[in-house]
This record gives sequence, structure tokens and C-alpha cells, in this order.
Amino acid sequence: MDTLTQKKRRFCMSHNKGKDTRPELVVRKIICSLGYRYRLHKKDLPGRPDIVFVSRKKVIFINGCFWHRHSCKKGQSMSETREKFWQEKFRRTIERDKGNKAELKKQGWRILVIWECQIKVPERIANKIRKFLEK
Repeated sequence: MDTLTQKKRRFCMSHNKGKDTRPELVVRKIICSLGYRYRLHKKDLPGRPDIVFVSRKKVIFINGCFWHRHSCKKGQSMSETREKFWQEKFRRTIERDKGNKAELKKQGWRILVIWECQIKVPERIANKIRKFLEK
């Protein structure tokens, strides 16, 4: 059962950020420390990737585990209220993500997805990014 009223819950949910989230800022800081330059949220690309390396034709998506349904514990949690609504919302998000990735690949872009739970170990993320960008 939700402990907030519907009005308070709506207010809280409306303030979830889509840009400049903590995981995104952590990853951007790592990329800067590696010496790479990038663009943010290119609107002309499918899915508006979080980080874009135009000259390398590579993009990085930084996904929240809950919203994009990662296989970790946080990504498998489910709201106890309006379960059908949330299942449909998550299904659409997963389908949209797949479609955006397919379109990017079709256009010749390479894709790296970093999950929110993975940023807990910055050294591992730095290595993953370095390998991705050096290929």
C-alpha cells in the first residue's frame, strides 16, 4: 500500500529527472577524467542518447535500473499499487529502448549501456568505457 496520497505521489513522480541525474553526472566525470570529449542528448538520434561521441560514432545510454527494468534487485521491484499500469509502462519502455538501439545500429552507431547499479564501482566503469571507446 502506498503511504503517500495520490496528489503527493503524482508530485514526487513528476520531479524525477530525465537529464543530469546522479548516475549520469558520475559517468560524465569519469569520461572527462579519461580525456574524452562528448556531446549530450543529441536530439536528432533515436532515443536521445545520454552521451554521444560523434567522431567515433558511438553512444552511451545511462539507464536507471527501476525505469528500464535491469536484472538487478532494484530493477525487479514492482509497485504494489496500479500494478497493471506499471507493467504496461515498463513493457513500453523496454520496447522503445530496443527500437531505439536497433535504429542506432542500423545507422552505424555503436552502443554502450551503463546501468545505475554499475556506477558503484567507478574503476570498473572507467575500464568499460575506455575499452568501448578504443575499439
